Amino acid sequence: MVRRRSRSRDWRPPVCPGGGSGWWSSSSGGGGLGRREAPERLPLNMAAAAPPAGGGGCCPAGPGGGSVPVLFCFSVFARPSTVPHGAGYELLIQKFLSLYGDQLDMHRKFVVQLFAEEWSQYIDLPKGFLVSERCKVRLVPLQIQITTLGNLTPSSTVFFCCDMQERFRPAIKYFGDIISVGQRLLQGARILGIPVIVTEQYPKGLGSTVQEIDLTGVKLVLPKTKFSMVLPEVEAALADIPGVRSVVLFGVETHVCIQQTALELVGRGVEVHIVADATSSRSMMDRMFALERLARTGIIVTTSEAILLQLVADKDHPKFKEIQNIIKASAPESGLLSKV
Repeated sequence: MVRRRSRSRDWRPPVCPGGGSGWWSSSSGGGGLGRREAPERLPLNMAAAAPPAGGGGCCPAGPGGGSVPVLFCFSVFARPSTVPHGAGYELLIQKFLSLYGDQLDMHRKFVVQLFAEEWSQYIDLPKGFLVSERCKVRLVPLQIQITTLGNLTPSSTVFFCCDMQERFRPAIKYFGDIISVGQRLLQGARILGIPVIVTEQYPKGLGSTVQEIDLTGVKLVLPKTKFSMVLPEVEAALADIPGVRSVVLFGVETHVCIQQTALELVGRGVEVHIVADATSSRSMMDRMFALERLARTGIIVTTSEAILLQLVADKDHPKFKEIQNIIKASAPESGLLSKV
């Protein structure tokens, strides 16, 4: 059953000023800058690292009241402010957001550190820390190196079909070929039980998905005006699928919606596979340079047959024969080949 939802525009999460519930509430065991993290869910949030175990620090808790001056540092900036006496981790996080919210990458992870006079350097904020006297804190982005291996399994993969619409037919180079290959991919997804998310760019003016593309069984068909497919409804759909690590992406146009979707997904820690023989643009130059740029960022540019065979991985896979029947006839060899 295909679910269609109303058009979505670009969106930014609201800031919830209190703790305990809302977008900026903390996860168990410590505060955070993002949504509650669930195991095996797509990492679409920006979360601060929880304070380490162990008390202590250069601003121990104590009696008193009123406001306490604190210097809040981030990157090359240092901005003085005040917090209530006895403020803890949650209030420090909220103050960082109020001072630097427009400069924070919502999808990075951060750690809060405190300047310790006894060490003459910053240390990770102690667990249970409360502000009782003048001090200096900073927000530090964690540098996490992600190695892209390119492995695909049906249980951790979602297919994204981007804007394969009727009005693009006369304008997109080799549109008939990418429709044919896109249909192969959707057929393979149905056989292997892989969720499929489909978007349509401004369908009121550009029409619906072409009739040759069979949308039977897809998880979501979503109209959009934003170029990227990463919309709130898409994020919610991904969050409902446990263990998603990879997105197989195809459609149009390579240098606009495909490129922006891929970069946004990679920024959220998702491995992206772009299907070159199911992706095109009006201009082959735009397509060529987009694929080159995306490959340099670690995005995997591959082919439909490579995707389908990697997903079954073994001749003894119970669905191998059905996948083999899809690829018995080679995918169209068009002018796309010389422009990758």
